[in-house]
Amino acid sequence: MVNNNSLFIGLYEKALPNDFKWGKKLNLANEAGYNFMEVSIDESDERIERLKWDRTKKERLRKLATDAGVHLLTICLSANRRFPIASSYKDIQKKGMEIMQDTIWFAFSMGVRIVQVAGYDVLMGEEKSSDESKEKFKLNLMSNVNLASKLGVTLAIENVDSEFGISIKNLIYFINAIQSPWLQLYPDFGNLAAMNQNVPEQLKIGKSHIVAVHVKDTKEGIVRRVPYGDGIVDFISSFKVLKEIGFNGPFLLEIWADDRKDNYKIIKKSREWVCNKLKKVWN
Repeated sequence: MVNNNSLFIGLYEKALPNDFKWGKKLNLANEAGYNFMEVSIDESDERIERLKWDRTKKERLRKLATDAGVHLLTICLSANRRFPIASSYKDIQKKGMEIMQDTIWFAFSMGVRIVQVAGYDVLMGEEKSSDESKEKFKLNLMSNVNLASKLGVTLAIENVDSEFGISIKNLIYFINAIQSPWLQLYPDFGNLAAMNQNVPEQLKIGKSHIVAVHVKDTKEGIVRRVPYGDGIVDFISSFKVLKEIGFNGPFLLEIWADDRKDNYKIIKKSREWVCNKLKKVWN
């Protein structure tokens, strides 16, 4: 049971080693104090194949989550970095659309509320964003929002390390253009800091459209595997802005497992570190 005044904190699935079984991951997350786990549908064939799971496999995971006392609230859909939905390569665009549609259906069948959509329109390093790709992204995203709305699943765009999706200012265009309650924002203020964006200003731009927040530390140009407190993110000011604009949703700690370290110790200490910062603001 979640108290109305309590914080709702989630853990990124990839914070624990890939060879851990689901039951172990969920139980460790519970022991470390997390309320929910974010499922990863990333660029790997293994995780994309999850979208084809049969009913038995889905029900097994839902039961494991229930037994562990950890909700499956969100999905991090980063597979569209590999298969962007506005790519000029038609086969890649088609695959990207298939993955996003399958993820929406997967979320619906799993009882997941939010699917985080990564802000990539074309293949990084191979294609350049353009007015044409921006328009194609909008049209294809709108098609997916129509499906999501029928199933009661929220799509939420995350700012990333691409020029196209570098800021909330860039992404709010699609929120305003599509104007659906089923399309919102899932900011990552670590990404904003790493990409030299004004974090408070960007969060204010997203006011009333933020449904969840990725919480991580970063360094300039480095968006992964920076321990909390070792980077450049000003957590207190970021949390203050979120409170000022009325955000009261879930926080997701985005951590990546390290096979050379005690990952349980890392996720437990990370949660404690972040909660200490949050409690200075959310009193």
